[in-house]
Amino acid sequence: MKTLLLYAVVVLIWGTTWFAIKLQLGATPSQVSVAYRFALAALLLFAWCWVRRLRVKFSLREHLWLMLQGLTVFSSNYVLFYESEKHLVSGSVAIVFSLLAVFNILNNWFFFKVKPTYQVITGALLGLFGIALTFWHELLNLGSTSDNLLGIVLSVAATLVASLGNMVFVRLRKDGMPIVQGNAFGMLYGTVILLVYASASGSKYSFDFSPGYIVSLFYLALFGSVIAFGCYLTLVGRIGADRAAYSSILFPIVALGISAVFEGYRLNVFSALGIVFVLVGNALVLARKQPGINRRGPNRETTGRAEVIEA
Repeated sequence: MKTLLLYAVVVLIWGTTWFAIKLQLGATPSQVSVAYRFALAALLLFAWCWVRRLRVKFSLREHLWLMLQGLTVFSSNYVLFYESEKHLVSGSVAIVFSLLAVFNILNNWFFFKVKPTYQVITGALLGLFGIALTFWHELLNLGSTSDNLLGIVLSVAATLVASLGNMVFVRLRKDGMPIVQGNAFGMLYGTVILLVYASASGSKYSFDFSPGYIVSLFYLALFGSVIAFGCYLTLVGRIGADRAAYSSILFPIVALGISAVFEGYRLNVFSALGIVFVLVGNALVLARKQPGINRRGPNRETTGRAEVIEA
């Protein structure tokens, strides 16, 4: 039940952040907006560490890994996502981000030799097929212009970087890095990287005082960063990066609901059928592996995941 609750929180929060990101686009440069977001999130996490008297001293080697996490998870990928939303609607970017499930499966296999089970692969393929059905009309128009094509390239690059960041986190968990403190330093380093990039690119450190920008900034910092990242990375530790990343296939469904409320989106036959496929795939990925599904033996998957997380 705890795993399902974590999973639901991640899906619901990150499924709504795409719309919140849209509200961040405007007078403030995207890299500066992301820096504001993670600076506020890091401040909240360090305050929590201080209140709870959590250990915040780590070795130089651990800080180097945390810097890499800041680069991949808390800075560069978000700049790419923010830029992509200038060329695509938020729902379309969420579709592309669904590739995180595939990238994590492949990267987990490549870096940690954790071969995915047929059950996980089948579930992921069903989920991606469901997403394709749900957003069939949007997918047909994704590459219709050079502007759309640029948005797709940026979104795919951002998703790949995010997946590599997930692998960095798995490596940190192998060394016993606590999630809260790790996220605090990762967001701090991500903020520094973003500020350096903003200065190098000549961006202005402006601030949009409109209600929409301020509310979305606090939502993205507290819910989208502090809470959702904590829950997601806990999931990675509990069920593995491949299965945790499947939540990205459910994000667009939530984004679809947001569009229906705020943007007048109407459900059609393709969308309804696609949602069914996504839910079936979701059940396959999260269900415990049944005997005989993986030819490598009944205990190999569990052993492999334990080696990744606890070795």
